[in-house]
Amino acid sequence: MNHKVPIQVDGRFRLGHVVGSGSYAVVYHARNIIKDDAVAIKLELITNQSSSLQHEYAILKRLEGGIRIPRALWFGRESAYHALVLDLLGPSLHDLFLSHNQKFSLHTVVNLGDQLVSCDIKLQNVLVGLSHLKHTAFIIDFGVTKEYWDTATKNQHLTGTPAFTLINNHLGVDLGRRDDLELLTYMLIYLLCGSLPWLTSDHEKLSSCSILKWKVNTTIEVLCDGIPVEFASILIYTCSLAFSEDPDYGHLRSLLHGLR
Repeated sequence: MNHKVPIQVDGRFRLGHVVGSGSYAVVYHARNIIKDDAVAIKLELITNQSSSLQHEYAILKRLEGGIRIPRALWFGRESAYHALVLDLLGPSLHDLFLSHNQKFSLHTVVNLGDQLVSCDIKLQNVLVGLSHLKHTAFIIDFGVTKEYWDTATKNQHLTGTPAFTLINNHLGVDLGRRDDLELLTYMLIYLLCGSLPWLTSDHEKLSSCSILKWKVNTTIEVLCDGIPVEFASILIYTCSLAFSEDPDYGHLRSLLHGLR
């Protein structure tokens, strides 16, 4: 059954073109016709399942005012959809990476690492700001990339991008802050080098199992070959952490600052 997308949300936000989509919502460029300013609106079709958009709104309100957290301006129901109105941000890291011939400078990678070292991220879920915030990274889609257990089918589901998914995630192990740091380091190396040892030109066709085998057999020495040793130091430190251990974010930032 097709559901018509509303023209307006809450009587004051007029929808424009689609700017992206995720696992549970479609994102639209929109305009507040009262204040005449631009916003972003996420629409999620209402089903019998719990609303991921409502969960995201609750998280954003708890984090409201935090650095790199976009503002949630309104949440409610519009026609057959849940709607979340957010600050309009700029392009994603993924889009910027592609526009820079799939390689960032060391200076750019270090600045990103410094901003994101305590965040759980993937390329498509990091957007830069607009205007004076164009060098600031913002995190979106909280709680989307995670491992979960389907009690109905007894199957584990791997969400997110397999190329950047952690070995523990592949294996179904509970993830902690150490795993977030490992993921971030994978991404920083990818942005700096333009690839990772387990990626090929057609890596989208590789199975999760094949990528896992590559990761298990890739040493830190091979992964960090040809790049500053600080990235290897970050990985070694990260892998040494116990599941419940608090990472020393100051130490990690000092390693990154040494590259400036």
